[in-house]
Amino acid sequence: MSTSVQMSDIHLSYSTESGIVEVLSSASLKVPPGETLAITGPSGSGKTSLLLLLSGLQRPDKGEILVGSQRLGDMDSNAMADWRSKHLGIIFQSFHLLPGLTALGNVSLPLEIAGQAKARDRATAMLEAVGLSHRLQHHPGELSGGEQQRVAIARALVHQPSLLLGDEPTGNLDHKTGEKVLSLLFDLHKDSKSTLVLVTHDERVAERCQHRVRMEDGRLYEVC
Repeated sequence: MSTSVQMSDIHLSYSTESGIVEVLSSASLKVPPGETLAITGPSGSGKTSLLLLLSGLQRPDKGEILVGSQRLGDMDSNAMADWRSKHLGIIFQSFHLLPGLTALGNVSLPLEIAGQAKARDRATAMLEAVGLSHRLQHHPGELSGGEQQRVAIARALVHQPSLLLGDEPTGNLDHKTGEKVLSLLFDLHKDSKSTLVLVTHDERVAERCQHRVRMEDGRLYEVC
């Protein structure tokens, strides 16, 4: 399951004590269904803000965002939350796992919140897919960084999202572990047929994506 992504003439700014900071200016972007895109650029260029816009966690000052046929700007907060629970998966650099829940509990939680049947069975199958069948009952503090990131990937994919977003998904991992997690992520993306958009400073990540754009001075520049 996949979806297209289109951003048209996006503007975003923040008010600070020093004045208005323009984060995005006339930014436009297209990602075909099922394809992979890397967003690169220097720190502070607005890459994470772009992901927040695509997730509906932030709204632009101006412009239109389409995910499939859904205009994100048309939804209120309740509709947006419902849309995210059904169609969106997010992988964070810092994992964002709940320390009081086991690996199984963390992965099954999105399904349980959505009231979906057989949440634990589906979460177990997803953890098996990322090679953690022996870690189901372990809490995040008992897992290595690579294992925690694999739990985060399983959680992001367990509800079969059409759009998968990653914010520096290997940024907190050593080179060897990062390579393993990266290969796993792209293998699972291929199986799920989701559309994948990644923010990264890592050339290894960018080189694996079909397309690349660079953010600089609030604008998007197509690299390939």
